Amino acid sequence: MAGKAAQELDKGDVNILRQLARRVKEISQDPVMEERRRLWLKHASLHGERPMILAESGGVLDELIPVSRLTCKGEWARNMERNLLNTIFMYENVRDDYVVEPVISYNWHLAMSGYGVEATWHTTSNEGKLASYRWDAPIKSLRDDFGKLRPRTFSVNRESTMAAKATLEEVFGGILDVRRRGGFWWTLGMTWSAINLVGLEGLMMAMYDEPQGLHRLMAFLRDDHLAMLDFVEREELLSLNNRNDYTGSGSLGYTLELPRRHMKPGQPIRTIDLWGLSESQETVGVSPEMFAEFIFPYQLEVIKRFGLSYYGCCEPIHSRWSSICKIPNLRKVSVSPWCDENIMAEACGRKYVYCRKPNPAIISRGQFDEDAIRKDIRTTLRTARHCNVELVMKDVHTVANQPHRLGRWVELAREVSAEFF
Repeated sequence: MAGKAAQELDKGDVNILRQLARRVKEISQDPVMEERRRLWLKHASLHGERPMILAESGGVLDELIPVSRLTCKGEWARNMERNLLNTIFMYENVRDDYVVEPVISYNWHLAMSGYGVEATWHTTSNEGKLASYRWDAPIKSLRDDFGKLRPRTFSVNRESTMAAKATLEEVFGGILDVRRRGGFWWTLGMTWSAINLVGLEGLMMAMYDEPQGLHRLMAFLRDDHLAMLDFVEREELLSLNNRNDYTGSGSLGYTLELPRRHMKPGQPIRTIDLWGLSESQETVGVSPEMFAEFIFPYQLEVIKRFGLSYYGCCEPIHSRWSSICKIPNLRKVSVSPWCDENIMAEACGRKYVYCRKPNPAIISRGQFDEDAIRKDIRTTLRTARHCNVELVMKDVHTVANQPHRLGRWVELAREVSAEFF
């Protein structure tokens, strides 16, 4: 609702939101939050005391906080109500290591153009849930069609941003602090952008058929992403992500190492003050050698601009670790369900944070098998007992309409962790 004045909101909606905000403020003052902050800071410094445990609710929000439960009338207010209810639900029922801060966030309204061509998307209906899709890649030949590509352009709407900030202050002022926080991207891995332009098959075949064209495409995307970073730095749009900010592909940003130590008060935030993420899930079927030739060198030039970095998401990175370990600011790595845990535990040791993502199917299937969950977590902790471990339950798309499952997984993770730490 960028730019919409607070007085246009329904007064009943405002009362509902302020009541929920007061509960969030109470939660943020629970002494457990300070203990969690302490543990996260030690964890990020590679001196963790125990595995840090997180569970994500985004994919099952309809089962945890159904729309029918919302009482606000306006669309903006209903979205805000749901977010606040989710924070409360997670604290009261899931009880993972997430830290609730007494804040409500906004960010600059940044607009980005496309690359001069657009893919045509074909989606299916699945009652509002995640479903399959395909797209027609606009670049059919890197040799013949490359000239159609244009670098993106960027702009910021400061007026609408300040109006949105004012609305938040009117609604939540005196209860939650309104802060500017958040990023303008999730990943800087570039291979998602690449396959949108040339297709997944096109990307892989180009490694054989048009290798110079693929190098040219990846260099184009590298330069475009660097230009974006230059823009947000130049316009002073960046904000820190070193607290309870979503970091990487499922972690929290708490660290004492960011921002840069020589930074003076009032200086603008730079990428060197932030966490960054790179990943390449789309190249899971690519050999380590081809990843090292066609993908990693371009990613490296982008991710090394950051103060600390996280690498990986769902791809099994153990086969390409010889490349990834060359990232100079690497701190956290994703150990997906398809990773070889033994290889990654040996590779990480106490030098990196071992961010383990169990297979979410283990809490989504018809039968909730607690013994199987214990066995799964026990296998991870036995393998990585000498590592700085995170256990992150993410990419969950159903809990079989049994919301307690998310919290029970956390309880079981704590129970098994106590056997090792």
